[in-house]
Amino acid sequence: MDQNQSKKYVIVGGVAGGASIAARLRRLDEFAQITMIERGRDVSFSNCSLPYFLGGEIEDAEALKLISPKTFHRLYRITALTRHEVTLINREARTVLVRDLESDVEQALPYDKLFLAPGASPIMPSAIPGIGLPQVFSVRSVEDVERIDAFLKARDVRQVAVVGGGFIGIEVMENLTRAGYSVSVVDMAPQVMLPFDEDMAQILHREIITHGVSLILGDGLSSIEEDGITLSSGRRVPAQAVIMAIGVRPETALAVEAGLDIGKTGAILVDRQMRTSDPDIFAVGDAVEVRHLLTGKQTRLALAGPALRQARVAANTAAGLVDVIPGVVGASVLRVFSLNAATVGLNERQCVQEGIDYSVSFVIPSDRVSIMPGASPMFFKLLYHKGSGQVLGAQAIGRGAADKRIDVIATLLRYRGTIMDLKDLELAYAPAFSTARDVVSQGALVACSVSDGLYDQVMFTQVRGLVEQGAYFVDVRTAGEFARAHIKGSVNIPLSHLRERLEEIPRDRPVYMLCRTGQRSYNAVRALKQRGWEQVYNVAGSFMALSWYEYYWDQTSGREPIVTAYGFE
Repeated sequence: MDQNQSKKYVIVGGVAGGASIAARLRRLDEFAQITMIERGRDVSFSNCSLPYFLGGEIEDAEALKLISPKTFHRLYRITALTRHEVTLINREARTVLVRDLESDVEQALPYDKLFLAPGASPIMPSAIPGIGLPQVFSVRSVEDVERIDAFLKARDVRQVAVVGGGFIGIEVMENLTRAGYSVSVVDMAPQVMLPFDEDMAQILHREIITHGVSLILGDGLSSIEEDGITLSSGRRVPAQAVIMAIGVRPETALAVEAGLDIGKTGAILVDRQMRTSDPDIFAVGDAVEVRHLLTGKQTRLALAGPALRQARVAANTAAGLVDVIPGVVGASVLRVFSLNAATVGLNERQCVQEGIDYSVSFVIPSDRVSIMPGASPMFFKLLYHKGSGQVLGAQAIGRGAADKRIDVIATLLRYRGTIMDLKDLELAYAPAFSTARDVVSQGALVACSVSDGLYDQVMFTQVRGLVEQGAYFVDVRTAGEFARAHIKGSVNIPLSHLRERLEEIPRDRPVYMLCRTGQRSYNAVRALKQRGWEQVYNVAGSFMALSWYEYYWDQTSGREPIVTAYGFE
């Protein structure tokens, strides 16, 4: 093919989305002229791995760079221009104006198809006094973490404040703590990790504070000083370095100036083939808005996996292949010290916002056969539609493979599966990996039992209120378990003694049954219901979930505990 007749593809942005577009285009068109323009120093680096360099888990920053511009050209004949910035899109002439940030020389590059993958920029509110101080950082590039690492070591920093409790903030917090720094996490929200419900987030709170981190919630950043930060409450937090991780803002300036349509979320509007309002311009990644599979509404999703899928669809469409991007479900996972936390689909707040009539199944099975070394509890929460049983979302936290369980739910969501579908899935089993009835299957079975009216339940989050109202609790654990830790005011009737001590259980008031995780108490509830008790409820999650849930607030608010001790295992 005549080189002058070959397609000209220009890509703005050279990280996950942009680099994936370039590689896919080359596989589809050997003769195309492909130019990728990146404002930063590096292309195709692992931005999701950046925090792990700060903790030393990734020892060399060079390992974060997946491929260099020279290698891009040598392997794929793709031109990658780093330290270059697109300043203008001329849609009529189909050119972009590119400035070399080092020489300040500008040139116009023609395109047949243009791809925007500029990503999102960290939010750094200019109104906060001290935001421009040299000890204030964000985490977006390899250069960022190199600067942070150099600053911490050169200044012999011991105390670091991380502002923001989302993915980046928590990952930075964990890694800096592992590296030996004294870390404070500040968030104006009442919990970390908003994709999780408050009850699940409490599990993460307990893990964070027991690792020595100062966790300050419900208090925003007011100002930054040389020796620390001041919060909205007036509280002072000492810190010689501050990491800002309060969120990101889609990079839309180029698109706006070019007259491309912007969506309701403030990100670039694209169709299911990742086309913008200009048919010759595509956009992918953190800068675009996407459709949520379950609500059908437009949303933003700053995750690498969806960006890579969008990149493939955009490249395929530009090359003439038929491809569309499906709705997103937001599957994500992170590590918080010894715990793995994963989520997908809708949480309770979103169900309420959408007016969805939903129910919850909450179980804490062992993540593998309990006698196997390393077996540990897996906190699993399943949300489903009350009427149809359609699964709406799930959250899993534990020391084992939380991601595996959420991946199963993510697949089920794609095909609009129900709790009946989930309970019948045939999943791989061996004692070292799971139980014969896996965590997700147990969650589905509980959901089916509740939906079938076999028993009633209350969530462990309701226990404090019930205790304060003087509710009657029966703990069916063994006498030894009860002696170690229990709810204040509860009565111990071990399951093995239940049928001999029925006369001790009132029939004229609600009775709440609990055990370690909810399994033995479920059996007790079923026995009592069949013996004529009408107001008997199982406490979902039971004492273990309650212990994790109550711990953070008991340690930080000074309120009166409702348990005699905390039973985590």
